[in-house]
Amino acid sequence: MNGTLPLPDAFSSYLAEAQAKITELNTRTLLLLLVNVPVLAIVLNVVRQLIIPKRATDPPEVFHWLPFIGSAISYGNDPLRFFFECREKYGDVFTFVLLGKQVTVALGPKGNNFILGGKSIVFNAEDAYTPLTTPVFGRDVVYDVPNEKFMEQKRFVKVGLSTDNLRAYVGMIEEEVEEYMKKEATFRTFQQNDINEWGQFDVLKVLQEITILTASATLQGKEVRTSLNKGYAELYNDLDGGFTPINWMMPNLPLESYRKRDRAQKKMSDFYVDIVRKRREGSHEGEHDMIAALMEQSYRNGETLKDHEIAHIMIALLMAGQHTSSATGSWALLHIANNPNIVDALYKEQLAHFGNPDGTLRSMTYEELRALPVMDAVIRETLRMHPPIHSIMRHVREDVAVPGTLANPGKDKTYIIPRGHFVMASPVMSQMDPQIWKNPDSFEPQRWSDPEGVAAQAFKTYLDESGEKVDYGFGAVSKGTESPYQPFGAGKHRCIGEQFAYMQLGTILATIIRHIEIRIDQVPEHNYHTMITLPKEPRMISYRRRKFD
Repeated sequence: MNGTLPLPDAFSSYLAEAQAKITELNTRTLLLLLVNVPVLAIVLNVVRQLIIPKRATDPPEVFHWLPFIGSAISYGNDPLRFFFECREKYGDVFTFVLLGKQVTVALGPKGNNFILGGKSIVFNAEDAYTPLTTPVFGRDVVYDVPNEKFMEQKRFVKVGLSTDNLRAYVGMIEEEVEEYMKKEATFRTFQQNDINEWGQFDVLKVLQEITILTASATLQGKEVRTSLNKGYAELYNDLDGGFTPINWMMPNLPLESYRKRDRAQKKMSDFYVDIVRKRREGSHEGEHDMIAALMEQSYRNGETLKDHEIAHIMIALLMAGQHTSSATGSWALLHIANNPNIVDALYKEQLAHFGNPDGTLRSMTYEELRALPVMDAVIRETLRMHPPIHSIMRHVREDVAVPGTLANPGKDKTYIIPRGHFVMASPVMSQMDPQIWKNPDSFEPQRWSDPEGVAAQAFKTYLDESGEKVDYGFGAVSKGTESPYQPFGAGKHRCIGEQFAYMQLGTILATIIRHIEIRIDQVPEHNYHTMITLPKEPRMISYRRRKFD
């Protein structure tokens, strides 16, 4: 032996040393890549914005440092502030990057009219929202069908929201709210009949529970109302967990919340299908709920609604109505509690319209509820400051020119929004614009009582009292797209549940106000990280039982 290692051992040693060097090299390379690639991407992104020439027809682009992410952080944290700052720099029309999407915003009443009044073959809602809504609502309804079929489905729902049904619902909602306050542990001091002791409740939690109870007792039907147990609540929560901004932006992530959403959707769909099938086998005469109305409807081609279509429309109504009504009701109670004069005015209005000689209050009727001016003004002002959805998006299916009067008033330049981009309208921007409203940040229901004021004129335009109506397939409605006040949207996608929402909110608020006094030191800030704009915590309202309750 000459003292050298056998060949296999020597080769093994060489390989081990080489592998160590390569591993060290890979680690260094990886670190360099991790540091330099993002920096390079940021540099290239800045160069693209500052140096590379743009087409003369492109709207101005909001400057952003991070590629792909774009302005998502500033927009997502506070969209209203983002809009105002961008308008100051770029005007009413500009484009920003939102997680890889090119979004062109058109602000103000003219911007709302341009986007929400646009043709669906150009500005399409289905393309924009089906990744979010179809996994939650289910197939073959809402944005999972062609626009013409969706309009027919809205017509079916409108039948279930008849005036006769709304009349029947007022007493049912009042009863549900009163039973909730008598049994729920949150209202312990109310139940003890002590007019001196103050309690507290989380307004969003309470309104979420009351809203689902009242909606189930009325629109959803007796089978749903009797099934409101822990199992149903878990299904709803799992389904609700799939109705968030991340589900819209990234619809196919391999996350457990997505799998829970899908399982809950299947179980919820089966639950409603079972109700429909049992009703078809038996009788549903005398029912005033939405399921009964949908079972009697037919498409224009003569086809009746399939069981799963009814089930999925019911899920859509549950999800959409629950979020919007509970959010609006929460904001309303927070502002009422923060304004003792408004609390007193609402209670005196109850006494004036429903007071008995002994100081108690009788039940309300639908017509009487609609004739409460203070309550009406409170709801309108709440919706002005806190519309449930702050931004409305459409997908652009073909190149479209922005009217010069919107993009560049007094100039000849015209912007072109390219096919494949998204467009965005923001009703909350025009509803909180100091160029339109006096003291827009102040909760002032009295602004709605001035017949010559901005609020009254905006509401007239929203209702389109000139008489011009458009039938998009679900009955003649006012467009309302040119109004600076659009709490329920505008155009063909305007919410048809508007009258139900006013009735539900009015009844819930009136019932609570007539039973308890409420106070709060400060209205919470907005939480914009949810699909529906909610109040941040803490949102505890103090209350005590009224003397003559």
